[in-house]
Amino acid sequence: MLIRRPSDIPSSEITDEALYWNRREFLQAAGIGLAAAGGFIPLATGDSRLVAVRDDKLTPYEDITGYNNYYEFGTDKGDPKANATHFRTRPWKIEVAGEVKRPATYDLDDFLKPFTPAERVYRLRCVEAWSMVVPWLGIPLKDVIDRLEPTSKAKFVEFTTLLDPQQMPGQRGNILPWPYVEGLRMDEACHPLSLLATGLYGKPLPGQNGAPIRLIVPWKYGFKGGKSIVKIRFIENQPSTTWNIAAPNEYGFYANVNPEVDHPRWSQARERRVGEFFKRKTLMFNGYADQVASLYGGMDLRRNF
Repeated sequence: MLIRRPSDIPSSEITDEALYWNRREFLQAAGIGLAAAGGFIPLATGDSRLVAVRDDKLTPYEDITGYNNYYEFGTDKGDPKANATHFRTRPWKIEVAGEVKRPATYDLDDFLKPFTPAERVYRLRCVEAWSMVVPWLGIPLKDVIDRLEPTSKAKFVEFTTLLDPQQMPGQRGNILPWPYVEGLRMDEACHPLSLLATGLYGKPLPGQNGAPIRLIVPWKYGFKGGKSIVKIRFIENQPSTTWNIAAPNEYGFYANVNPEVDHPRWSQARERRVGEFFKRKTLMFNGYADQVASLYGGMDLRRNF
């Protein structure tokens, strides 16, 4: 299966972390051609899928897994790693509901089985209050959507995450309305960069990073990436999302990285990469403007923030 307990995974199936540190060696080890266009590198196997590759240096595994925003496990950056040590990811169910031809509650392994051949490494840059470059292992969200067959009424996809205060101490308080809910427009969800991540650095996702399955939308701020997903619902109207409910003047539905629009309490013009001292200029759509700007043609991105 795509996701297994670490003890079940032979060492031969885990990519050597050292190979990730050199872009050329990483691409050669993955069997990916070196000719690139527009930030994407097609697979050398002839598969039409694209693997997103950034030229940025990858963030160390220890930082990716030890410095997290995951309020379900606590608000300090080290809380998720400390509190998710014994987080149970099996058994795991995902409910599919709404305007879709295949509504059901799926066992996660059965849900993922049809897509296992599609797993790819996506080297994507992600932004929260800081930025990281993460080699996610995952499945294009579009592949999942196509298999579930949403109806013509489905204009949005809503993602609901786990509600389990016994395992998630942060949910015992009211810092946010639980469970955590996020959403995308259908065209955003079907973009090739939208990903259901199941691992990083060639290993299954740790609990603090959203195990066993989470959303990654790399041109948006990290809070759009719902972690530990238990429900996917296809709906006609724009869903209410957690941060938009909690602070509507600060967090809009879209959450696109736009350095020209300041957060009410701080500037978003510059960002700090984890592990670096100096800040750098924040890029429009987190550097993916060539790929995603067309999704928002004609929209006022100050009003639709």
